[in-house]
Amino acid sequence: MNQRVVIGVDFGTLSGRAVVVAVEDGSELGSAVLEYPHAVLEKRLPSGAPLGDAWALQVPQDWREVLRRTIPAALADAGAAPDQVIGIGTDFTACTVLPAAADGTPLCELDGWADRPHAYPKLWKHHAAQGQADRINALAAERGEPWLPRYGGRISSEWQFAKALQVLEEDPEAFDRADRWIEAADWIVWQLCGRETRNLCTAGYKGIHQDGYPSPEYLEALRPGFSKLLAKLEHPLSAMGEEAGGLSAAGAALTGLPEGISVAVGNVDAHVTAVAARAVEPGQMLAVMGTSTCHVMNSAVLGEVPGMCGVVKDGIVPGLWGYEAGQSGVGDVFAWFLRCGLPPEYLAEMNERGIGGHELLTEKAARQEVGEHGLVALDWHNGNRSVLVDHDLSGVLVGATLATRPEEIYRALLEATAFGTRTIIDAFERAGVAVGELIVAGGLLRSPFLMQIYADITRRPLSVSASPQGPALGSAVHAAVAAGAYPDVQAASAAMGKVRRNAYLPDPRRADAYDALYAVYTELHDHFGRETDALHRLRRIRTASRPVSRR
Repeated sequence: MNQRVVIGVDFGTLSGRAVVVAVEDGSELGSAVLEYPHAVLEKRLPSGAPLGDAWALQVPQDWREVLRRTIPAALADAGAAPDQVIGIGTDFTACTVLPAAADGTPLCELDGWADRPHAYPKLWKHHAAQGQADRINALAAERGEPWLPRYGGRISSEWQFAKALQVLEEDPEAFDRADRWIEAADWIVWQLCGRETRNLCTAGYKGIHQDGYPSPEYLEALRPGFSKLLAKLEHPLSAMGEEAGGLSAAGAALTGLPEGISVAVGNVDAHVTAVAARAVEPGQMLAVMGTSTCHVMNSAVLGEVPGMCGVVKDGIVPGLWGYEAGQSGVGDVFAWFLRCGLPPEYLAEMNERGIGGHELLTEKAARQEVGEHGLVALDWHNGNRSVLVDHDLSGVLVGATLATRPEEIYRALLEATAFGTRTIIDAFERAGVAVGELIVAGGLLRSPFLMQIYADITRRPLSVSASPQGPALGSAVHAAVAAGAYPDVQAASAAMGKVRRNAYLPDPRRADAYDALYAVYTELHDHFGRETDALHRLRRIRTASRPVSRR
């Protein structure tokens, strides 16, 4: 095999994967996956030091291990030689952000810092900074900060500034020791090419960068000393598809690739998937569905969509406004129910038939008509990202009786996530940003039942990414552009991207029935999300009641 190839590396929540892709047509020739040895740190550090409620950290060495182990394995799987590789691109979950020394060393790897929780990277689903996010929002609204409408009126606890403020307030020594406050998407590129870069995507969507960061005056009014964060962030921003630099000698030793090949500027996993799924035209909303869902879309118009995660010029592809919204829990919600909701007879049937829980519950749930279960759920088990932007909210199930069966609850949870997506679409449409097509990528594509539910509930044709490795393929597309194989990401997307148009079409009868359930969902959404603080009170009661040793 003599063809030119590029490598895309996708750093997810629990694992990292590399894919080897043909430059000419986007054929995926080989891949490899590594589960992070430390997974997600939610209860305690590797040393045993306990963490608080709603924490989620990661270990940077796990990310290096992905580069070291998956790239040679993917090349071997593809039957390709390292000298065929002309470029490498990477993507990351976001906002996954870490404090680092001036040379890029994570604080947690410095002597004496391994037992300090705030020295570690905070994963996207670290929600312990909700209080800080609430104060950021309140002060910004009070002062009329011009950037706030670009984020739907609310900044998330998942993002850079809320997490940084938590570090300053809970471990000011760690805040002061950090020379750089950097997204993992940029940090991993630093490991590859030996120089710091900052990408426009994470800065715009996760770092409140709109023609600059929030002013020092605002940050000082928020907390004295917080304006020092700006020096830790400041760096020129690079557009999507640009070259960050050549692979350094250290990067070559880490990956086994030739020194000097192109390294693409970092990117966010959901946003980079748009080029892999050919979702680059205005009105094409891409839902990247996995443990959570991120919705991204390009538009020629600038609108202010309540609860969106940001609108950034050139944020996804050059020349258009890129929008982001999302749901904090989707696949995680389904997995939670499988862990907690299956009685012994269901487990016995799974073992007897040799099938998994998702397969069994899907089979049973599919036998019912829409609404037959009499249930509606709110999909907030990991908080609400859009449109309420409140991670102190929690899940709700309404309509259960003594006759309710596990498959009915499971189906209600599937439907709840689709209702959440429809809520996001409706918010875009009301703001004058049209959504004509829904395209889905990610691991949940493997459930045709779930995909049909989404088509029926949203009343839109559902197209699906034809690649099982959407983010990694998208990173490979960006690598091809950075290496000069294509003039821009749109051209590379047309040649290398893969999509199956109109794979699922809404059924009018089921869609009508779902409208009635959606009306109930919307009523519950507004009541528990806007009209009562009952869910917040429950969280406070839970937190106050937990023994210190379990926090």
